[in-house]
Amino acid sequence: MRGLKVFLVFVGLIIFSTWAEARQSVVHRIKIDDCVINPVVAQYISRAINHAEKDHAQCLIVELDTPGGLLSSTRSIVKELMNADVPVIVYVSPQGARAGSAGVFITLAGHLSAMAPSTNIGAAHPVQLQGKKSTGESLKEIIEVIFKKETRGERKKDKDVMGEKIINDTLAWVSTIAKSRGRNVEWAKRAVTESVSATEDEALALGIVNFLAPDVNELLEQLDGRMVSTATKVVTLKTRNAAVITREMDAREKILNVLVNPTIAYLLMLLGFYGLLFEFTHPGIGFPGIAGVIAIIIAFYGLQMLPTNYAGVALIALALILFIAEVKVPGFGLLALGGIICMLLGSLILVNSPYEFMFISLKVIIPLTLATALIVTFLAGAVIRVHRKKIRSGGEGLIGETGRALTPISRRGKVFIHGEIWNARSEETIAKNSEVEAVKIDGMVIWVKKR
Repeated sequence: MRGLKVFLVFVGLIIFSTWAEARQSVVHRIKIDDCVINPVVAQYISRAINHAEKDHAQCLIVELDTPGGLLSSTRSIVKELMNADVPVIVYVSPQGARAGSAGVFITLAGHLSAMAPSTNIGAAHPVQLQGKKSTGESLKEIIEVIFKKETRGERKKDKDVMGEKIINDTLAWVSTIAKSRGRNVEWAKRAVTESVSATEDEALALGIVNFLAPDVNELLEQLDGRMVSTATKVVTLKTRNAAVITREMDAREKILNVLVNPTIAYLLMLLGFYGLLFEFTHPGIGFPGIAGVIAIIIAFYGLQMLPTNYAGVALIALALILFIAEVKVPGFGLLALGGIICMLLGSLILVNSPYEFMFISLKVIIPLTLATALIVTFLAGAVIRVHRKKIRSGGEGLIGETGRALTPISRRGKVFIHGEIWNARSEETIAKNSEVEAVKIDGMVIWVKKR
């Protein structure tokens, strides 16, 4: 009996060790595929780290391909990586991918990092300090100079001081990240101050990444047996032949990630304004107005996650008001012209970002502005035509109509006009069956004259 207990304990230990080994051979993976770093991506990475920790995964592989993104979201991601209890491997992949701008900080913050062939990393300079300005910044600068009475020299001096502060803060941040992960601190500083970039071979030689791998399987082979220090422990990775679990963005994150695209948010806002324009120019409350309000609310959700210049939103809203005014009170095209100018300027300054991938393209702005101009011109023309058109209903619609005298009219009589018999009056004598024309309506009496 005692021997049976020993045997059962032995079998239990074998089963437990097999189960534990199976648990240790799980690797989680997420993909940031040609995606701008924004709050939704930050939430996605945070959720993936939490899942990997709860699942006791060997590590989390973040396949990264990004042109850059928002500084606030980048800082949030870096904090998650630096404090993760599961090893996070940042892998710049697939071939042809890049870790630009914000991607540099994320790659440096990974416990280990790798790159695929034909990839590059670098250009982490805070571009808002470069000479290139967005239209919104230029307009803002002009307004501040006018109202604050600043000289160009004073403005430039203030901007230089602010730029120096941002550079120093960014340098300290990137140096801390690189030093804590044992990466090349000097190169990290140059990526910020000089916008230097490196190919995958150069990055390996300079100590920016730990190794190169053409695919995930090779990456797992090279990770196997490496010791990694997380926020609370030291882990020896066992990734050879590990089961890879890929975690995609959930439906909510996918939808929100689309909505924070500047062009999508801009299109939604314009569609919302079109719906309101249609609603205000037609009687009653219907689907266009409701759909327009919904589209605008969704657009504002996306815009509040972006570096939005709300002066641009105000200009586009003013354009809507001018368009409605043009349709309601025809202004001979002046109100519509003002609306077009407001829409064009508002669209140009709507997203106040120095990053080209966050601009709203002129290829989108100009066609939509022209389309809006055509729609407003058509609506205004239709209103003018209606105002000029002769009234065809009610008593007023009878004026000018012709009919036949049913009785002789000598001051009073009866006429048949527009399919109806009317009591008639006339200032002249009209014979029976004569053709008459309606002149005016006086209550239930119609005044006529001989044709």
